[in-house]
Amino acid sequence: MFNPFMTSLLLAFEAQRVIELRLVRLAWGGQEGWAEINSMVFEKIAAATEATTTLLTGGSHEDVVARYREHVAANTERLRA
Repeated sequence: MFNPFMTSLLLAFEAQRVIELRLVRLAWGGQEGWAEINSMVFEKIAAATEATTTLLTGGSHEDVVARYREHVAANTERLRA
């Protein structure tokens, strides 16, 4: 996207959908709820590490946001199934 603010705004909206889907899965509890909790923790650590590496190797803010949007889209698809 051309405007970095717009891509960040889209990321925020898309992330809200993932949060909603995850809360539903956590509310149901059981084995799937525990698996989702573990997934959330490990995904956040991996994403933060990836973002840090991207920035330290000369990547831009737009690169980081684009990659986070890919992760969010993958989570949305996984949680909707």
